[in-house]
Amino acid sequence: MLASLSSSLPALMAFAWPPEAYLWFKTLHIVGVVVWFAGLFYLVRLFIYHREAEELEPALTAAFQNQYALMERRLANIITTPGMVVAVVCAAGLLSVNPAWLKQGWMHAKLAVVAALLAYHWFCYRLMGQLQSGSCRWSPKQLRALNELPTLLLVIVVMLVVFKNQFPTGAATWFIVALVVFMAASIQFYARWRRLRAERLAAEGAADGAAG
Repeated sequence: MLASLSSSLPALMAFAWPPEAYLWFKTLHIVGVVVWFAGLFYLVRLFIYHREAEELEPALTAAFQNQYALMERRLANIITTPGMVVAVVCAAGLLSVNPAWLKQGWMHAKLAVVAALLAYHWFCYRLMGQLQSGSCRWSPKQLRALNELPTLLLVIVVMLVVFKNQFPTGAATWFIVALVVFMAASIQFYARWRRLRAERLAAEGAADGAAG
């Protein structure tokens, strides 16, 4: 039954679009993807700042967290989610123009990655709710690691679209994977170094104040 449905789905999606429909769908899909990923990247960065605000004085913590909560809601509802909707709707339009793609393995893999991105998008909303209610247990370090996931998924999606069924598995591919991992690790190490440096300077300042 599933095999029959899979074979008949492209025919069901076929529609007599005008010749320029493909280019319009492709243009708007790219714009939607750019906006969506820009929002996802910055949203989790705001989550990190939201959690780090807990280290400030109580009066400052409340003010900063309220501001971050407002920025998170606006970013998620005005930029990130609309970008996601445009990307997904126009992707459906592209598939209706080229229904034969649904029979190809690279498209199946891409749709699986998109499903993971949608789950990540939903999880960001869950984290945002937890942060605003004060029940989030994710540390800034964990959130930084989480923020690298869309980068990896983006690389996979772009490679699937470019290479399609000739997806490379040679040394160049592993080099790119290693480069992404290196960049993610570098960001983590830099954040740790910055935090330790700030703690050291704060300790030195407190020691100088006590000595004075």
